[in-house]
Amino acid sequence: MQCEICGEDIRGSPFKINIDGGELTVCTKCSQYGTPAGKRTPVSRKISPVQPTSVRPKRSQRTGFERLSEEIVDDYDQIIREARERHGWTIEELAAQIKEKATLIRKFERKELVPEDSVREKLERILEVKLIEKISDDDWKVSKHHKGTTLGDIVNIKRK
Repeated sequence: MQCEICGEDIRGSPFKINIDGGELTVCTKCSQYGTPAGKRTPVSRKISPVQPTSVRPKRSQRTGFERLSEEIVDDYDQIIREARERHGWTIEELAAQIKEKATLIRKFERKELVPEDSVREKLERILEVKLIEKISDDDWKVSKHHKGTTLGDIVNIKRK
């Protein structure tokens, strides 16, 4: 039998040692390079104490249907421009306040873009304005006075 480290023939009884997690059969000279295979050294773990954290109340999540009941106002461009001018800010200063690009603010004021919810909320908070309005249920109701032909009318006619 040969030593797995130096390659010499092992005289006497071989030693089993652990080196870097591997078990090797070695001679007496090379047995000093590892720990005996039967002995395992326990790894000490330091457990840090758990810091108590404060529990914040959860904000209620808005559902998709609640978002559908709100719509951005038609004159959002004028509201943004007038509120910005009322605060005495340039477009660049407002953009820096809400951490957005100035070109984005320009496009809002020219009505080329409609603000996304995240940007709209920033604008409402910084400019102290409301850019959304609730849609009344009357806008959603379909008029019963409409007398035009519908697909349902055609299906009924063919059944007769």
